[in-house]
Amino acid sequence: MATEAPPPQSPEDGSPVQPTTEAWLEAQNSAEFTELRRSHRSFAFPLTVGFIAWYLLYVLLSSYAGGFMSKIVFANFNVAFVFGLAQFATTFLIAWFYSRHATNKLDPQAAAIKSRLEADA
Repeated sequence: MATEAPPPQSPEDGSPVQPTTEAWLEAQNSAEFTELRRSHRSFAFPLTVGFIAWYLLYVLLSSYAGGFMSKIVFANFNVAFVFGLAQFATTFLIAWFYSRHATNKLDPQAAAIKSRLEADA
């Protein structure tokens, strides 16, 4: 996400103002940052586990259920082909869901933490 304004500049050399180590540690231990981490993890971990399980199901069925995977679904497309395409579809769907989640929930929380750090610097 692009920022609308450049970071604050220090008057001496024109480089961006950097918060102190103590400020970073304080931000890391804050309730805001804990909520940001919880929001990210509660979304990303279940989807990751679900997708890996879905992928492993596809691999295991392809390896051990050849009869099932070779059944024709329609025209010349078998179950394995449909499952393979579904892997791509779920990948893009998860990326879209994450993008929406990040835009609506994570980015505003991160921006609040960032602006507070920059204001204190």
